[in-house]
Amino acid sequence: MIVGRGAAASRTALLLAEDGERVRMISRTGGGPNHPLIDKVAADATDTDRLTELTEGRATLITTAAPPYHRWPEQFPALSASLLTAAKRTGVAYVMLGNLYAYGPVSGPITPDFPLTATGPKGRTRRRAWEEAAASGVSVTEVRAAQFYGAGAVSVFSLMVQRQVIEGRLVLVPQELDVPHSYSAIGDTARTLVAASRNEQAYGRAWHVPTSTLSVRDLAGRLADLADAPKPRMEEMTERDLTLLTFTEPFWAEMHEVLTKPGHPFVIDYSETEKILGVSATPVNDVLREVSYPR
Repeated sequence: MIVGRGAAASRTALLLAEDGERVRMISRTGGGPNHPLIDKVAADATDTDRLTELTEGRATLITTAAPPYHRWPEQFPALSASLLTAAKRTGVAYVMLGNLYAYGPVSGPITPDFPLTATGPKGRTRRRAWEEAAASGVSVTEVRAAQFYGAGAVSVFSLMVQRQVIEGRLVLVPQELDVPHSYSAIGDTARTLVAASRNEQAYGRAWHVPTSTLSVRDLAGRLADLADAPKPRMEEMTERDLTLLTFTEPFWAEMHEVLTKPGHPFVIDYSETEKILGVSATPVNDVLREVSYPR
């Protein structure tokens, strides 16, 4: 069973269904991809009794769900507690999709056993969710992804770079243009979730989604080449630029916490995922070819 309906949830559901597994997808809207083996159910995952009822009889509970970005500290604890309680009550294996926030602003390459030292509200929220699950006695694992890119991604790159590059507009980004950064493709994230769910060695610890590491300028340049767009014009956003954006959408106010330290590459080590789970990173250009190029 999968809780969530975004790009990672949908790709995961399709991978499982294409392998002949029956999948139940739970979300508030009941959305998800169409496939004869995917059963889409509208339900609130914070309703623990209803979630438990839907989880009964399932082998694995995979969650990719998250509250609105700016509501994480207030709403994530209730969601996490409900999911963990449902896993306890039903005895399913529990697979969490996480990210890198819990590590805090550290220097890499970051391995999955790095200490979780985040002090910001979103980082502490992610840290607490994993620590409570790991201490619960449930058979649990967490798959941690870097910034998403590619088809279906919702991230700084997809929101602030992708369309602007394709349309030949000036790109303003809240990160250093030439410092290496790890990026996770949605497809690789889904493949890691599936591989972790099926491997007994995966439980009791965290795993990193295989990533491609390059600067945002390099990634934008590759996208421009594939889309037959002009060479990207890019500038790093100032603190004032980012502050002005916060008046248009609450999402942008949250960016201050998760920006990397100036001059520090934010790079993860995913060698154990390759070695034990058998998942490797898809080549960058193959991921970018999945993006539509409206001109």
